[in-house]
Amino acid sequence: MNNTAKRTLKRIGIGAACALLALLLVAGGYLSYVLIAYYRIGDKETAIEAGGSGKVAVQTEYSFITWNVGFAAYSQDFSFFMDGGTESRAYSKDEVYKNLDGILSRLLAEDPDFMFLQEVDTDATRSYHVDQKDYISAQFPTYSKSFAENYDSPYLFYPFTSPHGKSKAGLLTLSAKEIASAKRVEVPVENGFMKFLDLDRCYHKMALPVENGKTLYLYNLHLSAYTSDGTIATEQLKLLLADMAAEYQKGNYVLAGGDFNKDLLGIGDGGENTWAQPFPTELLPEGLALYSGGDAVHSCRSCDIGYEKGVTFEVTVDGFIVSDNISVSACETLNEDFMHSDHNPVKLAFLLK
Repeated sequence: MNNTAKRTLKRIGIGAACALLALLLVAGGYLSYVLIAYYRIGDKETAIEAGGSGKVAVQTEYSFITWNVGFAAYSQDFSFFMDGGTESRAYSKDEVYKNLDGILSRLLAEDPDFMFLQEVDTDATRSYHVDQKDYISAQFPTYSKSFAENYDSPYLFYPFTSPHGKSKAGLLTLSAKEIASAKRVEVPVENGFMKFLDLDRCYHKMALPVENGKTLYLYNLHLSAYTSDGTIATEQLKLLLADMAAEYQKGNYVLAGGDFNKDLLGIGDGGENTWAQPFPTELLPEGLALYSGGDAVHSCRSCDIGYEKGVTFEVTVDGFIVSDNISVSACETLNEDFMHSDHNPVKLAFLLK
């Protein structure tokens, strides 16, 4: 090999080494950013937008809808990269508004007295920074409202071709009755690397005065999905149930609803879906009961592929936990065919005894 060839190889080697060093520095810098930017929001009082028409009445039937709106990205053919699919963001900002309008159309048609909504983005790359909380709230001007930020994540630079980005999202509650107080309650999450995938978690606890002097406590929740084996969602559930039991034992009414990320019907083991393990009914304290919409229509689909009826894995993970001083007359999953979210809404009819 002559000297010119040797010098050329040397330059190539130096260039490759420099490129590798630059790549390592970028990767190290990004890792440092993620570690430094990660934080937990913690317990905190949440703001209440005044509205509603006074106290909750007894012996009066009310309706309640819980719906994980999937940050308005899950069109029927949408698949999600963290479930083994392809997409990391909604198809477009127009698609976000289209899904929001579809969700709102069903909510307005059902006209429920109370609503629990989960995965509502306020400022997120994945939903083109549409403030979904304000967009939804504007359609219910007479309702009392409160929002608990579920997570504020650092920028996720993955998938590399279309990064998921930074997300601010949370739990939105709308009530036709007065909300007296509202608090975000932090729940445990996994340690290690998994905490960066599952992000922060909480439940939102609200106190509504009842005309008989008692209090109706509402709990809006979205338990962990992307975990190693699903056990952390059980730990979160234990904290929630202890809180509910304590308020119930004081003579108050308690009602929790949302996305439990557990198979509420207990009809399968969820397979590789750690978020679809059977709900541990043995943990329910005395006086509390679980209600789901049954298996005629499931409340959630897997997002490894777009929705194909009879092919896509379906399970019921959305529902309610209600104290026995509340009479439930109906609980059903409303069939939206997953048109605008990877979840269908679940509706409850109830009255306070």
